[in-house]
Amino acid sequence: MKILVLNSGSSSVKYKLIDTTTESTMAEGGVEKIGLNDGFLKYKRADGSKAILQLGNTDHKGAIEAILRLLTDNVEGCIKSYDEIDAVGHRVVHGGEKFSGSVLIDEAVKQKIRECYDIAPLHNPANMIGIEAITSLMPDKPQVGVFDTAFHQTMPAKSFMYALPYRFYKEDGVRRYGFHGTSHRYVSQRVCEILGVDIKTQKIITCHIGNGGSITAVLNGKSVDTSMGLTPTEGLMMGTRSGDVDPGALTYIMTKHNMTPEQLQAVINKESGLAGVSGVSSDMREIEAAKATDERAALALDMYEQRITKYVGAYAAEMGGVDIIVFTGGVGENQIDVRENICAPLAFMGVEIDKEVNNQTRGTETIISTPASKVKVVVVPTDEELMIARDTQEIVSNLK
Repeated sequence: MKILVLNSGSSSVKYKLIDTTTESTMAEGGVEKIGLNDGFLKYKRADGSKAILQLGNTDHKGAIEAILRLLTDNVEGCIKSYDEIDAVGHRVVHGGEKFSGSVLIDEAVKQKIRECYDIAPLHNPANMIGIEAITSLMPDKPQVGVFDTAFHQTMPAKSFMYALPYRFYKEDGVRRYGFHGTSHRYVSQRVCEILGVDIKTQKIITCHIGNGGSITAVLNGKSVDTSMGLTPTEGLMMGTRSGDVDPGALTYIMTKHNMTPEQLQAVINKESGLAGVSGVSSDMREIEAAKATDERAALALDMYEQRITKYVGAYAAEMGGVDIIVFTGGVGENQIDVRENICAPLAFMGVEIDKEVNNQTRGTETIISTPASKVKVVVVPTDEELMIARDTQEIVSNLK
């Protein structure tokens, strides 16, 4: 099958066209700056080179139309017509408690996605715009929703509940949902394939760390705890997000500085994390470059690494041990020193990094622990789009 995978954000639409027979990527790219006068479509050519197509001011439907035109272009395209696309798989950020797996999108599913707008106001409406655009442009094409939160629906109540009055859970759905679920599911399955072990017998900790970051405890193939919460703000220190912080500190800041809820949200989501502490950047590469001469950059990096180590240790204790630690995401796949510094304090658990192998590993599937290490430590580049394509193929195949 040829599956078009779409990730519709508030001002962007990313895409991949995947041939699931060979699990190869036929085309990929994305539209950025939707709604602005300088909107553009960036894509990768067949020879691997990159190109940009200026679109001007366009909406999500216009962005997806531009993507479809490019896919069928006589020179730059890889298919002759829309008919060659068998189905469309959508990344949907929040499924609440409504979805524990990927589903065929119909009107009832659309309504349930809309019901999650209040807990994902930045993401779900944009995801829905992408779904509606495909409905308009290719009305007969089956569409599948793959939810970031679905993998974490196996968490027990002791992991997902907050110690708040129970009515807020029952009436408002306030609980930990977790995110990056498609990535955590992919890398936990893939690492077991690499190591030749049965996922149903393994204690795995998956570290998806990039500008956003989350860690998941995967016990016998199921998510039993994860660091992100009701929103993607909880848990690790991230590029611009605060991660865990005393809620009393937030109410103190809000009161002292006479902030509105919207202003406080901007602080914890867009002005905190690496950028907020360092004053340098949210980009790990710039932080590492500055750490030798900038105390705040060094502090930010120390904080970032320490929090990841702390979560790994906590989840190992929660599962009664750990067999495999996986690094993925932009930082996890590429930042050599960060991986080593996270793992160094875990030596008491039998974690032993092969420094030579680790130093040569960027963005490739590699076992970076030594043969003597009691815990396998593995870098696995994530592929959420492939996971979405696989789910889409499976669901659509069952329709025939």
